[in-house]
Order: sequence, then C-alpha cells, then structure tokens
Amino acid sequence: MSEQAQARTALAMSTLAFTLCFAVWTLNGVLVTFLVENGVFHWDTGQVGWLIGIPVLTGSLMRLPVGLLTDRFGGRTVYSLLLLLSAIPTWLLGSVTTYQGFLLGSLGFGLSGAAFAVGIAYSSVWFSKERQGTALGIFGAGNAGSALTSMGAPLLLKHFSAGGANLEGWRMLPRLYAVLLVGMALAFYLLTHERRVASAKGKRLGELLSPLRHVRVWRFGLYYFLVFGCFVALAQWLIPYYVGVYGMSLAMAGLLAALFSLPSGLIRAAGGWMSDRFGARTVMYWTFGLSLVACVALMVPRMTIESPGPAVLAQAGGRVQEVGPGRVVVNGTAYALREKAPEAEFENERVMVLPQSRFWQVPAVKVGDTVKKKQLLATGVTHVFFQANVWIFTFLVFLLGIVWGIGKAAVYRYIPDYFPEQVGVVGGIVGVIGGLGGFAGPILFGYMLKSTGLWTTMWVFLALLSGVCLVWLHTVVRRITREQDQTLFTRFEQPSLPPVGLTEPA
Repeated sequence: MSEQAQARTALAMSTLAFTLCFAVWTLNGVLVTFLVENGVFHWDTGQVGWLIGIPVLTGSLMRLPVGLLTDRFGGRTVYSLLLLLSAIPTWLLGSVTTYQGFLLGSLGFGLSGAAFAVGIAYSSVWFSKERQGTALGIFGAGNAGSALTSMGAPLLLKHFSAGGANLEGWRMLPRLYAVLLVGMALAFYLLTHERRVASAKGKRLGELLSPLRHVRVWRFGLYYFLVFGCFVALAQWLIPYYVGVYGMSLAMAGLLAALFSLPSGLIRAAGGWMSDRFGARTVMYWTFGLSLVACVALMVPRMTIESPGPAVLAQAGGRVQEVGPGRVVVNGTAYALREKAPEAEFENERVMVLPQSRFWQVPAVKVGDTVKKKQLLATGVTHVFFQANVWIFTFLVFLLGIVWGIGKAAVYRYIPDYFPEQVGVVGGIVGVIGGLGGFAGPILFGYMLKSTGLWTTMWVFLALLSGVCLVWLHTVVRRITREQDQTLFTRFEQPSLPPVGLTEPA
C-alpha cells in the first residue's frame, strides 16, 4: 500500500473511531434523562449535571497523558488500546443499581473522550503542513457522534424497554456500545499502519511538557473551552432542556438536539479548510462574535409578566352611577375602560419573534361610591408575553453549533504551526482545558437552574465567556500590530538591524 493510501486509511479510521468514541462519551445525556423521566432513578438536576459532566472530566484529564503516549508509542497502538479499555466500564455500566455505581461507571467510560488527543496526533503526522488544517477538520467531524447518540439512543432505549413495558431493558444500550468499541479496536489495529514523530523518541517528560510555559497554549485552551467544551455540554444538556422547557418527548428532544451537534461536527471539516484559506485568526474573530450574538439572543426566557398599567382617574368628584363592561359613569360622565381581550387572540400558536404586550383596566369602584377629583376609578394591568418560540430557538442553537464547529477546527489549526513536533502533547493540553468545559458545563448549568429556576441562565454564562474570548483575541492582535509597527519603524531608521519575528501568534 502506498504512503498516500496509508494516509487516507489512517484518517478515515481515525475519524470513524472518534465518531464512535464521541457517541459513547455523550451517552449520559440521553440515558440519564430517560432514567429520570421514567422514574427508574430519582435524581435532582444537580445530580443529573454531575452524571452528564463526569465522563467528560475523565476524557478531558486523560487527553494529556494519552497525547504523550501517542507521541512516544504511536497512534495505532494507543488508539486500539484506548478503545478496548473504554469498552470495559461501558459494559459494566449496564449492571449498576445505585447513583454511586452510575457515577463510577460514567467516570470509567469517559476514557473514550481521550480519543481526540490520539486522533489529532496520529492524523497530523500523515499530512503536510499545508494540508493539516483540512485533515484535522475532517477528523474533527467525528464530533457528529454525539448527534448519533442524540438521535439513535432514544430509539434504541424505546426498543430495548419494549416501549416502556420493560424499563430494565435500558441496560442493553451501554452493552451494545461496548461491543461496538471492541469491534472498532480490532478493525483499527488491523487496517492502519504505525507512524509517529521521530523527534518525540527519547525525550524526557519535562521536555514533552515544555509547551505549558507558553501563554498561547493556555489561550488556545480557553478558546477550546468555549467552542468544544461547551459544545459537549450543550450536546447533552439540550435534551433535558427541550424536555423541561418545551415539554418535548425524549425522542423529539434528541432529534432537535442533533440539529445542534450533527452540523457542528460535519462543518468542522469546512472549518479546517477555511482556516487554511483565510487564517485561523480571521475565523476565530467571526466565531467569537457570532457566538456572542447568538447567546445574547437566547438569554431571554419564555415568560409571562403582569405589571401595573395605565390607570383611569376621576376628572371631577361625584357619585358612581354605573360600573359596566368597558366603562365607569360618575355624575353622568362616562370613563371608557379597556377590556381584557380573550386569551386566544393573544397567546395562540402563531410564531412570535419579539415580546408582545397588551393592557386592560379593572374597575376599582362600585356603584354608589362617592369619589373625589383625581381619585382612582380603574387600575391598569399590563401583560407582557415572550413565546421563546421553539423553532426560532432551534434555529439559533443550530447557528451556534455551526459557528462552534468552525471554531473548533480553527483552534487546532494553530497547533501544527507553532508546535510541529509536539502536536500530540499540545493538542492534549488544549484538549484537557477545553474538555473541562464539557465537564463543568452541565454541573454549572444544573446548579444555576436549581438556584434561579431559570433554564436560560446557561446562555448568560456562554455569552460572557464568548465576550472574554473575543476581547482576549483582540487584545493580542492589537499588541502584535503595535509590535509590528514599531519593528517597521526601527528597521526604517536603523536598516542594519536584523528582522524581528513575532513572539506570540494571534
């Protein structure tokens, strides 16, 4: 087999394996929602957040050591072992009966999330620098595995539980995933070839971890915390979100959640090409800007508010002669009142993009009362309704998924440029930091919901994080621009000086 064919096979198998690992990694979003909704286990939102987040913690923390092992021993060996080891706790999850057991099983199968560090390092060594962005974007399309779980797992659970007649049938789902992991491990080992960065051989741990000294690594990590970590968190959290906010069935919630995760995974390949074509800096500017706009638009919750409205006051004193529909009569003077419109004319099923309001007036006097000038005759009630229409919400979430999918590829496009011989290690470090967003996100979302009672508090957090990333990126770009301007000035005044290179990429 030619080297080019080996490269294509390595990329294809890495992408397939990552797709499966990502499907396993995000299993709890569907499974836990199913178990709680059907009363198999009685867990609150805080506990649900932990169960959704804990596999992501394992996968995130293991990315760095797995990246180191990949640089040292090669992706073929490490990837195959990772798939086999992930299958064990995935199978055992089907036997647990307690919250603690579920927590430990989730902690174990979360190892599948470390597949990203292996795949990034293994895929990148097969391609030239000019093609790495596109190659890594194709590999990153494996994020679509979360959409496969969102769409497929509810149907499998319905089948295994006989439509709810045998709820214990849920235990077959993690066991099925475990069998698929074992099959993929064997296929990966048999069909791929080994290749690794020669310079990684014989290096000490301190040398391998030297990129930690660079601020840019931590900055890339924060970017990835948003575009990848929060993507993982939302891919799972959107399922209980749709169920809790819009009263969707689990299957429908999974389908709508897939509209967020599936395009985000597939568009990552285009994000790699865009990063090669236009530069990662430009792509990240658009990513953070659009992310901020989308999250701000999603911040406003579905709500109904009543507050004091325009009141009616007596223009002159006198005796109340009539209090009827639409008016109050005082000494022969009629005061018109606005009546409350039927609910069907206001809060119906039509799509409402912006908040709607109406007001009406309620008499505050009765026939026979004596009133003075400027005395209150009728109180006003203003009713504000925001529908937070589910289809508009889904479109904004769909847009956010695409933006983050492009951003994920752009972040990793930086790494081969600045750390060509440490892609596995740096990719692992960035993956650890980014993956922590997938761990912390559901837990944070759960506790914010528990403390405020508002599902949309999560969008406030994501909007703030998008703003921080945008400001940091712009600050670095401004600093580099000033350094470039100063360098050009110095070179013009003192042409004998050698060129000065940039020390920090944007």
